[in-house]
Amino acid sequence: MVQQLQLSIGDKELKELNDALENGVSQELRVMLNSLPPADSAHLLESSPPKLRSLLWRLIDREQEGDVLQELSDEVRQFFLDRMNVAELKAITEGQDVDDIADLLQQLPDTITRKVLDSMDSQDRQRVEAILSYPEDSAGGLMNTDTITIRPSNTVDVVLRYLRRHEEIPDMTDSLLVVNRRDEYIGRLPLTLLLTTDPSATVREVMLTDLDPIEADTQATQVAQIFERQDLISAPVVNHKGKLLGRITIDDVIDVIREEAEHSMMSMAGLDDDEDTFAPPLRTARRRAVWLGINLITAFIAASVIGVFQETIDKVVALAVLMPIVAGMGGNAGGQALTLVIRGMALGQISTTNLRWLLSRELAAGFLNGLLWAALVSAIAWFWFQDPIISLVIACAMVINLTVAVMTGASLPILLKSINVDPALAGTIILTTVSDVIGFLSFLGLATLFYG
Repeated sequence: MVQQLQLSIGDKELKELNDALENGVSQELRVMLNSLPPADSAHLLESSPPKLRSLLWRLIDREQEGDVLQELSDEVRQFFLDRMNVAELKAITEGQDVDDIADLLQQLPDTITRKVLDSMDSQDRQRVEAILSYPEDSAGGLMNTDTITIRPSNTVDVVLRYLRRHEEIPDMTDSLLVVNRRDEYIGRLPLTLLLTTDPSATVREVMLTDLDPIEADTQATQVAQIFERQDLISAPVVNHKGKLLGRITIDDVIDVIREEAEHSMMSMAGLDDDEDTFAPPLRTARRRAVWLGINLITAFIAASVIGVFQETIDKVVALAVLMPIVAGMGGNAGGQALTLVIRGMALGQISTTNLRWLLSRELAAGFLNGLLWAALVSAIAWFWFQDPIISLVIACAMVINLTVAVMTGASLPILLKSINVDPALAGTIILTTVSDVIGFLSFLGLATLFYG
């Protein structure tokens, strides 16, 4: 059983653990939990309702808690951090990487953070404070100050002897960072190159200068793009003067990529990207209520447009049957453009140089799709209601709404980004409102014009 758990955590193993917990088999559970990798223990905690989660946490050994915390989502991690005192927090941070300690402290109140920092030795405290001085979503906030640096004047033999004096080297070390006497980054020496080079050669002769350092204030999403384009395992981080501050490793970048994907998906539904699957009902309802309230307001806006044309609808009942089609098609077409542009922005593909072409392309695509589906829907309406006027009205409304919705979907992310509003969060609800209002307005407005 334990061996199976070490390989993977599936539904069967999770059920067995929960059954054992409910039956009070705590000793067996303790052995199971503490034999798992931290990531699997974190998965079990996140997959359990609050009551079981708290019981599971108490069975995890103290020396395992720090590693497990690092693997938890922000909200679940906060659940446990809020229940710890300063002494427990200090014990958890001992032996942790500097960047991991900084991640934990960023979720704590300033007074608690200060107490934990004061309990550290001066060297560790300075390293953690250096990371905390930068925003969490920047290169400085992601970096680890635990690096191995060498001088260009050293020979390869000297560097090898220097490395052998270390009990261990930092995780994810694929290159040694070369700095001058002012600690300014000037290049890197990959370990593979170090091991295959003549020991008498100097670092300056064999080091690589092909990798530009990342400035500490670079956004985390940009860092992820750099790693993806250049297939990096680690990269140096410098301040605006070029002084080496630390390095970013691929494990932190993977976290950024995952968080960005979760953020985009959850924001489109009006949820926090770190939403706890098993959060209590009251907290869940409170968070969702805000978004539902906003949607209710937009629904009343669309309904008010329909109300203006109530007399026309009373005359031609078929309008009430067909108008959701116009609004729905516009919403779907606009949603495609919105998703495409948000993705392009996340990948860094959209700029002022290609924006005009992109918007022109979306305008043309929206108009052509409008013509295509207008022809189909108008033919169906004619066959259904035997009324050429209503067929013409819905065709014109379909072209108008699809064109406007697609252009709205394409331009909204750029406009929202320019005023520092998250396009993934606000884009969907604005687009839905626009497509509904324009769809109802064009369809019912044209109907009023033709039917009088």
